[in-house]
Amino acid sequence: MTTHLDPVALIGLGAALCSMSSFVPQLIKIWREGDASAVSLRMFALTVAGFTLWAVYGVLRGGWPLVLSNLVCLGLSAAILISKTILERRSA
Repeated sequence: MTTHLDPVALIGLGAALCSMSSFVPQLIKIWREGDASAVSLRMFALTVAGFTLWAVYGVLRGGWPLVLSNLVCLGLSAAILISKTILERRSA
């Protein structure tokens, strides 16, 4: 059995890894500093909505790599959104 690395799949994998890893530094910074004042609530609400729609799209198209990567991004961006909301309520 040979393993063939499809260039299109590699591009998708690269895109997924970039998207998933882009949220981690922001989330770590929020948790360490206990401050999410620089985070835009509207932008992250829109981001969460977008990843939700991408995941649903992936389910409907049967593209499980698309679903899984967007669920990871959804979880990370939702964690940032929830942290922002909690921290704002505490400081109010």
